[in-house]
Amino acid sequence: MSKTLSFKTYSAKPAEVERTWYVIDAEGLVLGRMASEIAKVLRGKHKPQFTPHIDTGDFIVVTNAEKVLLTGRKSEQKTYFTHSHYPGGVRIDEVKDVIRTKPERVIENAVWGMLPHNNLGRQLFRKLKVYAGTNHPHASQSPIEMKIN
Repeated sequence: MSKTLSFKTYSAKPAEVERTWYVIDAEGLVLGRMASEIAKVLRGKHKPQFTPHIDTGDFIVVTNAEKVLLTGRKSEQKTYFTHSHYPGGVRIDEVKDVIRTKPERVIENAVWGMLPHNNLGRQLFRKLKVYAGTNHPHASQSPIEMKIN
């Protein structure tokens, strides 16, 4: 009797997922390239157990958010548009001002745009921790340093 191959599609169960903590130093990294790698790891696409409707991703801690690079003239031209839904409630912030005041928001906005915009995306986004400086309170999780080219 010969052994037959199994052609069943594997679907990860939430209880089976093993999560790893990674730390990324954003100093000198290009924002968009870093954000796409972060989104891939948050989603779990780097794992063979990836299942689209299950959170199979890992935790990411980003440090030195104020030292992230923007290519071209984005530091002068890029803006963030928000509206309060009240008349005259338009607020337009330039990215150079946001980096000066809240540098974490620049990375968070870039990664959020690359995640699914549904309940799963919000769950994935909660695993992203961004800090302006080099210190972070997640040393007890012993995060692995992740290199991004």
